[in-house]
Amino acid sequence: MQFIDLEIVEVGPRDGLQNERVIVPTAAKVAYIEALVAAGLRRIEAVSFVHPRLVPAMADAEQVMARVPRVPGVRYAGLVLNERGLERALGAGVDEVNVVVVATETFSRRNQGMSVDEAVRGFGTIAGRARGAGLGVTLTVAASFGCPFEGEVSPAWVAELVRRCPGAQEVALADTIGVGVPADVRRLAAAVGEATTAPLRFHFHNTRNTGYANALAALEAGAAALDASAGGIGGCPFAPAATGNIATEDLLYLLHRSGLRTGVDLPATLAAAALIERRLGAAVPAQLGRAGTWPVSPGT
Repeated sequence: MQFIDLEIVEVGPRDGLQNERVIVPTAAKVAYIEALVAAGLRRIEAVSFVHPRLVPAMADAEQVMARVPRVPGVRYAGLVLNERGLERALGAGVDEVNVVVVATETFSRRNQGMSVDEAVRGFGTIAGRARGAGLGVTLTVAASFGCPFEGEVSPAWVAELVRRCPGAQEVALADTIGVGVPADVRRLAAAVGEATTAPLRFHFHNTRNTGYANALAALEAGAAALDASAGGIGGCPFAPAATGNIATEDLLYLLHRSGLRTGVDLPATLAAAALIERRLGAAVPAQLGRAGTWPVSPGT
């Protein structure tokens, strides 16, 4: 199996911590981010600019951004859902914004209090303002593989949403509830690839133990980036049974053993995951920290 080099987008500080029962203090979040930077991760989704009543774990977004290490080559992203979120993101000094459009009406209204059409219109406004301010813009289509309330989601519909959201410099396709399998990944990548020339990024949850197989399928389908969360923590507060993201360390083990270069140090990533595990006070879902590493294949 032949791979090209791949970018890992670390989402633990945002998507990881937003769904944990323990509210991690600002200083501990910053220490987690510092450890991830030390491991070589260069794109980190650090915060979310949503209403603190809805996602209390992200209430200190501005405080976190004020204290993250500003290292050359490291870019910090913030998730935004509306113009108020964009205002906060601009003020906090993020390098890029991740703007979410949900693929189904029911989930869109539960997740961000608006219809799909309203979210599409909002994306256009947010993307224009963000790019005008010099920020990178990612369009994330949430529930691209399936919805906890409406069931199956058609790849053709996801592609249509992407067509209706010009201005994205990257399109992320999110399996928010972890229902996809590799065949779904291939179908979705093909459909969306006909709708945009923007690089494709994939966001997998390992809810049904298919996340790592899906990651390999995404690579074979030409993905430019994959999301992962150190420790495998996370989920969506508004989706029933949406468990953690694929774990950065487990993904790195898979990729490095397969001969792919990521620029990320695996032992240092394990240290970052152990740090956040101690702060959460419970075992994280990732496997590698328990099983241990293994030498890479000869010649890689």
